[in-house]
Amino acid sequence: MSPLNYSHMLTQAIDELSDSSSYKGLFHQHTDGNPLPSSQALQEIVELSRAILFPGFYGNSTVNRHTVTYHIGVNVERLYELLVEQVLAGLCFTDGENCCYSQHQRDEACGIATQFISALPELRRTLSTDVEAAYNGDPAAHSYGEVIFCYPSIRAICNYRLAHQLHLSGVPLIPRIITEMAHSETGIDIHPGAVIGSHFAIDHGTGVVIGETCIIGNNVKIYQGVTLGAKNFPLDEEGKPIKGIPRHPILEDDVIVYSNATILGRITIGKGATVGGNIWVTNDVPPGGRIVQTRAKNNLVVT
Repeated sequence: MSPLNYSHMLTQAIDELSDSSSYKGLFHQHTDGNPLPSSQALQEIVELSRAILFPGFYGNSTVNRHTVTYHIGVNVERLYELLVEQVLAGLCFTDGENCCYSQHQRDEACGIATQFISALPELRRTLSTDVEAAYNGDPAAHSYGEVIFCYPSIRAICNYRLAHQLHLSGVPLIPRIITEMAHSETGIDIHPGAVIGSHFAIDHGTGVVIGETCIIGNNVKIYQGVTLGAKNFPLDEEGKPIKGIPRHPILEDDVIVYSNATILGRITIGKGATVGGNIWVTNDVPPGGRIVQTRAKNNLVVT
């Protein structure tokens, strides 16, 4: 094929790719002056937050009790600076082609960043219960430090709790990016809109999916491959899924869900119930109930 034909083919591809009908819904038109979300900055935000929440385990490993205030202070300053810009980027991104880089928007971003940092002490207290639950629930764990260093569930739950805090403040897009970063890192997919109580443990974790409107109580443990998903998607007049309606399960306190169980729809798994592995659940399970698959007839039994 001659160079002339190559040139013609490349020009044709450029013209087709530039046709507005080909990128409908796939194109974000940037407005001059608006900041854009940065995956690199968000990764630094997560790393700084982990270093603040778990000093010595993440970030500077030479920190000690005499220098911890200094190190946390430096990290908080940098975190605030980055967070303001990324929250502002999220707010501007959802405004589409409208320029939103105004003092009002910056003030809003500063307020959200301040609220986020003010919530970190409580987030640390909650995460400490997650570490405790992982340690107490796994005979292979030899120390809290091993859990913090090694367990992918702690990384994923940490990202979720950071993202959920931003979600509660009404920040668009950014919380989802943060949880998807953990999804890529650990294979654990937790939507930032889910509500999860204390002492939450995910054993092993790969393949876990927790949907947007899930409500999970305290002292809940789930194993790898568990899906807490939606059974169906109600549609509007145009045949599109209706957003934001409750469609995922509720797990009350002290529930255990074993590996590869699939729990779908707005159903309730009652307090203290146990859901066995490799089963499909679409109906409520009563408090204290135990739902398993029998060996002989391959059917489900609720006790």
